[in-house]
Amino acid sequence: MMHLAETLNFSGRKVVAAWASVPFPALRGCSLPDTLCAYQQDVPWKLLSSCREQKVSCCFAQSVVLRGVCKERKQPPSPLHACESTEQVLQHYLHTLFPGAFSTSHVLEQPCNTLPPYPQFFSPLLTKEGFLLDKPPSYSSAAVESIPVLAALRSSPALRTLLRSLDQDLQKGNVRRCTSFFSAGVEHDDFQEALQELRTLAQCYETGFEADESEDEADLD
Repeated sequence: MMHLAETLNFSGRKVVAAWASVPFPALRGCSLPDTLCAYQQDVPWKLLSSCREQKVSCCFAQSVVLRGVCKERKQPPSPLHACESTEQVLQHYLHTLFPGAFSTSHVLEQPCNTLPPYPQFFSPLLTKEGFLLDKPPSYSSAAVESIPVLAALRSSPALRTLLRSLDQDLQKGNVRRCTSFFSAGVEHDDFQEALQELRTLAQCYETGFEADESEDEADLD
């Protein structure tokens, strides 16, 4: 994980955030291009890290893994459908949605097993293979045995908010009162230097939009 994070970061960045879709929202009988075409304005996964979601979805670099969804052969109504493999479909989608980002993708045919003791907290709209139904079944659905999953690690401007919040929280407390903190060998000057490095790291995740937002926040302060 550490080496993957290093691969995704450059220009002074060191942190990545996690996104996931459990299960991946694929309708039963629909191909991967059909599913992704429904998410042209946003990605079909949610943020797991404690960052604030951004109005404009963007990133610097990302590694995305999809498992349990195969590409069906159909007449190509879109560029996604014209791709030869599932890997090409996912890669084309990422490059279209994030044209300036470094994106890597991996596809595994084997889905994630959800047999006991995996908790059965799934919607009744899921088949036992983890795909979505158009409407609730008229009979009691069987337990979900497996699900398609998409997960991503991303170097994203959303991390700026997380790092700035961490810096602000650390500044609120009076660390001089924490005798045990400094008795462990941490010098006050070293602590202040670490805070400055944290602020510098947060700035590495700024885009032009984020920089304008920083100026607005400074004016309010």
